[in-house]
Amino acid sequence: MFIVQNYSLAVMFCVVTMLCWGSWGNTQKLAAKTWRYEFFYWDYVIGVLLFALISAFTLGSIGAEGRPFLADLQQADWQNLGSAFLGGIIFNAANILLAAAIAICGLSVAFPVGIGLALVLGVLVNYFGAAKGEPLYIFTGVALIVVAILLNGLAYKKALVGTKKVSTRGILICIAAGVIMAFFYRFVAAAIDLNNFAHPAAGTLTPYTAVVIFALGVLASNFIFNTVAMKRPVEGNPVSISGYFKGKPITHLVGILGGVIWCIGQSFSMIASEKAGAAISYGLGQGATLVSALWGILIWKEFKGAPSISNWLNIGMFVLFVVGLGFLIYAGA
Repeated sequence: MFIVQNYSLAVMFCVVTMLCWGSWGNTQKLAAKTWRYEFFYWDYVIGVLLFALISAFTLGSIGAEGRPFLADLQQADWQNLGSAFLGGIIFNAANILLAAAIAICGLSVAFPVGIGLALVLGVLVNYFGAAKGEPLYIFTGVALIVVAILLNGLAYKKALVGTKKVSTRGILICIAAGVIMAFFYRFVAAAIDLNNFAHPAAGTLTPYTAVVIFALGVLASNFIFNTVAMKRPVEGNPVSISGYFKGKPITHLVGILGGVIWCIGQSFSMIASEKAGAAISYGLGQGATLVSALWGILIWKEFKGAPSISNWLNIGMFVLFVVGLGFLIYAGA
């Protein structure tokens, strides 16, 4: 299987993760013009599993190092399979909650609170689960990124003066989404031998197999989580699964593309985790907040007409984010 051989390449893979995790939401915005989020999400989940399988049968099965996907799957023990599967369930629960929070209180609160909390807790959970990298630089980088996320949230708040008041329910859902999201990566990483991808310990999974099992957990749990979301939506009327089959092929493809983009990021993050460490891989990936903000500002013009203070807050956010990510990269070097 393909294995990252040095730290510099691992960092590049983490940057790809950041770009993917920060960009897949564009497909949701495109589909939202004619398509309910609940329907989009079914296609998104299909896309996640589709890329996981493609990656496992290509990059995960070539070369002389490591175990090929099918051989790895056959020797895996149930504890590690269950850990990666549970990671998929946890991620799906958090992702749907985050979507609900965005619908209730908007990006100005949901993204900074939810993803910001997930980044902070997630780096701590992954670092103490598999310590790798200089802790002083890791935690300094995280602290700077937290401040950057807060500036981003404040910029949104200044830009949205006069809009609807944020509800307590929305805040609680944001917090729940962030707390749950912080734990999914650890369960997937725990199923992998992070010290030796070339000769992994018996019973453990390669990163390619772990992502496939993770994706199956996302798909299986979606029959519960998304069904509940369809019957009890946070906005709009309940929808039936029959409406999903009325979508145009191009609309379904947009959703599948969103899942593929996100899973490319997840796969690259796991592939990089041996050389970078789980905490750094996860932390750099969650720099997706910066990428998402750039899409919103430059492409979707979310700050068009906003007061000048919002622009200055966003500039501060970008500077702190870049410096914080630099600390995370240096921590592993």
